[in-house]
Amino acid sequence: MVVPIGDENRPGAPTPYVNMTIVLANILVFVYMLTLSLPDLERFVFSFGAIPAEITRGQDLYTLITSLFIHGGWLHIAGNMIFLWVFGDNIEAAFGHGLYALFYLGAGVLATMSQVLINTQSVVPSIGASGAIAAVLGAYIVLFPGREVRVWVFPFIIWVARVNAIVFLGVWFILQFLSGIASLGVRTVQTGGVAFWAHIGGFVVGLVVGVVARRAGRQRRG
Repeated sequence: MVVPIGDENRPGAPTPYVNMTIVLANILVFVYMLTLSLPDLERFVFSFGAIPAEITRGQDLYTLITSLFIHGGWLHIAGNMIFLWVFGDNIEAAFGHGLYALFYLGAGVLATMSQVLINTQSVVPSIGASGAIAAVLGAYIVLFPGREVRVWVFPFIIWVARVNAIVFLGVWFILQFLSGIASLGVRTVQTGGVAFWAHIGGFVVGLVVGVVARRAGRQRRG
């Protein structure tokens, strides 16, 4: 397993208040979920998770936002928050606080809709911030392709390596895409339960926004 633990940050970059707030909100919701009994937890997830069958009928559209702050376990939230913490601050610095908040939420909605469109009749709630975070990664690979990312390789080899963002995130996306294609076939333990198409949709949204932001930046400098 390879986990990012840090990257290059621009000296003098503003404090990423929005990114920190999003991480904190996710943690607080998760802590609240830990206090619930199993029946209450199930009601909570079904009330605030995005259920494709309901979304396609135009019902409970608010869950396209609320589902972004719900996680299904320790590994789920830990993995998502690590990626958001490492990469989100740079995108916030590039976009500014307000635009970053709009980008994160808007991309998260579009990412969830990507999963909904793949399986419109599903009654299984889609939860997690991974679609929105995938959009952050998509924007990052466009805006900062050459930045070094420090990654922790374990458990067989415990060491810290440095790789270019375009390599690390490019491999990540390829794996998501292949898993997404596989999920369209026979449902297995390996392909079930993970919203790969939310990851793919979010990443593509991030790529598009990143390209637009990069061109706008060049125009301003020109």
